[in-house]
Amino acid sequence: MPEAPKEDALRPFDEMLEPDGTVRMAYGQYGEWLDSTSKEFLNKKNSLADMMFRRLGITFTVYGDEAATERMIPFDIIPRIIDPQEWDFLSRGAIQRVDALNAFLDDVYHDQAILKAGRIPPELVLNNDAFRPEMLDLDLPRRVYAHIAGVDVVRTGEREFYVLEDNVRTPSGVSYMLENRQTMMRLFPDLFSMHNVAPIERYPTELRSNLRAIAPIGVDDPNVVLMTPGQLNSAYFEHAFLATEMGIELVEGQDLFVDDGLVFMRTTAGPKRVDVIYRRIDDDFLDPLTFRPDSMLGVPGLLSVVRRGRVSVVNAIGTGVADDKAMYVYVPEMIRFYLGEEPILQNVPTYQLRDPSDYKYVLENLENLVVKEVHGSGGYGMLVGPTSTKKEREDYALRLKANPEAFIAQPTLSLSTCPTYVEQGVAPRHVDLRPFVLSGQRTTVMPGGLTRVALNEGSLVVNSSQGGGTKDTWVLER
Repeated sequence: MPEAPKEDALRPFDEMLEPDGTVRMAYGQYGEWLDSTSKEFLNKKNSLADMMFRRLGITFTVYGDEAATERMIPFDIIPRIIDPQEWDFLSRGAIQRVDALNAFLDDVYHDQAILKAGRIPPELVLNNDAFRPEMLDLDLPRRVYAHIAGVDVVRTGEREFYVLEDNVRTPSGVSYMLENRQTMMRLFPDLFSMHNVAPIERYPTELRSNLRAIAPIGVDDPNVVLMTPGQLNSAYFEHAFLATEMGIELVEGQDLFVDDGLVFMRTTAGPKRVDVIYRRIDDDFLDPLTFRPDSMLGVPGLLSVVRRGRVSVVNAIGTGVADDKAMYVYVPEMIRFYLGEEPILQNVPTYQLRDPSDYKYVLENLENLVVKEVHGSGGYGMLVGPTSTKKEREDYALRLKANPEAFIAQPTLSLSTCPTYVEQGVAPRHVDLRPFVLSGQRTTVMPGGLTRVALNEGSLVVNSSQGGGTKDTWVLER
């Protein structure tokens, strides 16, 4: 039976303040500035930030919201500050994790050594909807599958960090990380002169370099494009933003076609070969000749070009099998198996409902647990036991009984809090962190990542799709 991390359920870890109320070292200078700053000044800056985000059109679709399908993502003007030692620990753990996930993906599409060794139940991989037999025995450039990954991390105490989930299909949020930084630098230039904050502006350049590095063999000057489902997609702002920042074309499936074993882009000057596709479209919709025949978003014949090694798709087709929540349980074992190391970042203890004893325990303790769909994302379809009603738990139990293997459960963690600017002033709110890891020429992680914040008092749900906000993340350099 998994054991929950030790924590003080009545007092979540405050990242700015010690238990006795003194300010932690990382927030020292900022705390002095905040104490000397009036609420009127912060209100003015908050209004300016709101205006800037509206002008930029930084939005995210909130599905199931009858009032509005598209909202501006709330932005908090109080930064989250991480000291250099903590960041060194977090960044090494995130890189280790992504390296192991890439090794796992290369293995399961080739020798399947980890399955043969009995370290992961084969049926969890081979029967997984995200496993693509079409990718078997295909050698990818640099043996990389997850070129862009987002590792969701939460904190529960001093040096206590846990990975909530791995996002290696089409992870989103990096544009908000970059825009948050640009907004803060415009609003508070004096604060950046006071703090030695690690820069993140190189992300688009580094991503573009990594994309070019995995071009097909023999292509010296690759043409890279970003493929979007279109303007109705919830993350379209990010797609357009990243394409502009990288200086590459933003395309839709209808802009591309396959001819003579190559992918081409339609241009006013005639067809132009495409060598690398940074896709923001799920596998099922990429190629109607192989996957969903009703897809209007993909490129007919795309997989055949991938299999010939004449176009690279990022992240690779079939990568989703690695960020399944049932697979998450085995990532520490992947690290040991492929890297010969102990995990730097720990998983949250997880109950697998496919196990009869875990299933029984979860049904008897729903009020204390967070239950998630194995294939779920964005905060949808989950039950937060401590904030649920008896009726909600009864209805959810029926879903669990109907298909136990489709769910996992975890103890409710007391996520750390950061100072956040709300209507009443500055108050603590729960946060998580999504560092972005890039793999190509080498594996790197941007200093900081996207901090998501639950704006409602006491809420633990930080997802933008569920009404959460974001804030700038400052990693202090030595």
